[in-house]
Amino acid sequence: MIKSHKAVLVALSFSLIGAVSARADATAASPASRGEYLARAGDCVACHSVPGGKAFAGGLKMGSPLGAIYSTNITPDRETGIGDYTLEDFDRAVRRGIAKDGHHLYPAMPYPSYAKLTDEDVRALYDFFMKEVPPAHQPNPKNEIPWFLGFRWPLAVWNLLFTNSASYVVKPDHDAAWNRGAYLVQALGHCGACHTPRGLTWQEKALDEGGAAYLSGAPLDGWSAPNLRGNLRTGLGQWTEADLIAFLKSGHNRDGTVFGSMIDVVNNSTPYLTDDDIAAIVVYLKSLPATTAEPAYAYDNGTTEALRDKQPSQGAAALYVGRCAVCHGTDGKGFSPYLPPLAGNPTVLDSDPSSLINLVLNGSTPLVVKGSPDAYRMPQFRIELTDAQIADVVSFIRAGWSNDATPVGAAQVSELRKTTDPTSDRVIILKMR
Repeated sequence: MIKSHKAVLVALSFSLIGAVSARADATAASPASRGEYLARAGDCVACHSVPGGKAFAGGLKMGSPLGAIYSTNITPDRETGIGDYTLEDFDRAVRRGIAKDGHHLYPAMPYPSYAKLTDEDVRALYDFFMKEVPPAHQPNPKNEIPWFLGFRWPLAVWNLLFTNSASYVVKPDHDAAWNRGAYLVQALGHCGACHTPRGLTWQEKALDEGGAAYLSGAPLDGWSAPNLRGNLRTGLGQWTEADLIAFLKSGHNRDGTVFGSMIDVVNNSTPYLTDDDIAAIVVYLKSLPATTAEPAYAYDNGTTEALRDKQPSQGAAALYVGRCAVCHGTDGKGFSPYLPPLAGNPTVLDSDPSSLINLVLNGSTPLVVKGSPDAYRMPQFRIELTDAQIADVVSFIRAGWSNDATPVGAAQVSELRKTTDPTSDRVIILKMR
């Protein structure tokens, strides 16, 4: 809406879907109204709340190329929130990115996606925020953008070039489930805001399946938001519909565990959707063709045999045996669905190793599905291991079991160590959730 010693029984949270922590006061109860359901589908609370704060009261710090910005208070408080917004004001902010006073919103607010919302859904969301969300008197922090970069008028030009003001149009050559899935993915879910690469002016390179770049993966906040298309090694090609349904409902499946910004989505959004809506999302995603032809992954046992026969005492293999194998196995197959495999895992195979490095450095944040916390979580190794050691073990994983991905250098680890330091309030890339 308007607007990061030996591992014992802990999981390295790798998955294809690539978020941070559960937000504010969002409860585990099922949505009580249509408007609340739509707000869940849009995951509004993830950006418009801070951990420990009041739901929808804003204040989340986000990085941008111009400087840090903060999400706004969208509770019905009349002084600090949107309590004096009419339906027309709300609609203009949500679908066009223009606030009540006429200033243009930064596209950290995913209005290029919300532009596709129907009139009925906008009205239901308005009713929810005005009648069901408790008002929170919390002033909006000032954005940390230098005055000489703070002019908003260029956003009007940006909007003319890169947004579409029309609601979603049903595609008659597809069935109702596909169209419902397309609507949820493109509009409410704004999946492209994270998973579609951006151009020089930070515009999404495609807004729907008509562009080959749509949902093809993109860098985000020190992660690699993965490819959601049909690529066999680095996309959804090896996942069945049942795999995707399990992932969206629980954050786990036989191939992966949620991590990064997707944790917010599972904590706050997808498990609350109806079975029909989850199935529709899966139908749509599985219809997207691969961006490139890739050979299917084929497991090779050579790495497993070497680890078992040689019992390494130093080097990357020893690091893996000492810190990773207890959860992910010497065979790299993990213990699904909670301790994911590394062999053939699309995150491991990704040409961009950022997510893998980030997880080893910083671990994963809590996954809480409808109030139930996950039993296993990846620990961080940023204190215990050097840049060179992390690069070695990540390279070992990316090469082992016929993963055949490119190695990682210590310089790559060093850069991510600096920019993803959990003790720092520095935010590194525009968060587009």
